[in-house]
Amino acid sequence: MRRILLFVVAGLATAAIAVPAALATSPHFINATASLNSDGTLTANFKEAGLGNNQLIDYTLSANGTASYVCVNGGNHNPSATNKETVNGPVSASGEFNSGKNGSVTASLTLSPPSAGSFSCPKGQKLELASVSYTGVTLTDTTNNVSASLGDFDSGCLLPDVSGAC
Repeated sequence: MRRILLFVVAGLATAAIAVPAALATSPHFINATASLNSDGTLTANFKEAGLGNNQLIDYTLSANGTASYVCVNGGNHNPSATNKETVNGPVSASGEFNSGKNGSVTASLTLSPPSAGSFSCPKGQKLELASVSYTGVTLTDTTNNVSASLGDFDSGCLLPDVSGAC
């Protein structure tokens, strides 16, 4: 009986020490950067630490996106025509990552420009992205409510028309 009591007391003491250690997390981004890709997408790379071991952490990358679409003719030119469309609205990407045995996540998420919606081109022309911008880009660990502001990004003109205008 004494031996059983000793094991119970030892087990409770171990649990009392282990539980605070498991809960002693302090989520924070070590780094979070973003960059525009040549296809108009925006990729955020990040590392967050202080998450606790083997935790599933949910992230959302969000921004307001503005995209201009144009119709490109068979000669691969963007004619100076009125068949252009600019759309804007919220864009986001989400992912779930495991913090592993070191209590950190290193990952990336990618935003796509707002869709052209129902805008279409005449026969013989194809829809292309002419420019894109992302404002208020924010990365959020939604599990722990920790955010990092990544700024604003503008592609400039990806596809100027024949006159050189975007």
